Amino acid sequence: MPLYDYKCSKHGLFHELVPIENSGDACACPVCGTLSPRVLLVAPQLLMMDPAKRNAFARNEKAAHEPKYGNKSSEHEQGCCHRDRHKPKVFYTAEGNKIFPSARPWMISH
Repeated sequence: MPLYDYKCSKHGLFHELVPIENSGDACACPVCGTLSPRVLLVAPQLLMMDPAKRNAFARNEKAAHEPKYGNKSSEHEQGCCHRDRHKPKVFYTAEGNKIFPSARPWMISH
């Protein structure tokens, strides 16, 4: 039998083991005997959810107001379109053909 949470209007929260078929019924308060409704304190699916998925939901909730972009630095630090990248050096042969000694040798130049 699962453990359900109930709330008495006078004595507050209490827990009872109840058969599943009676889970929606009110339960008597152990102190005063008043019928008390069942309450849901935590959403049931969160208890059975995979911890990795639960952590992902928590991260998304934290970042909802201000999205982050992982390990990328800001555009100011990188420069627009990565202009500061190392460009391969170009050498010209006597015939005027271009060669790239440090670049990819299998690429055809134009």
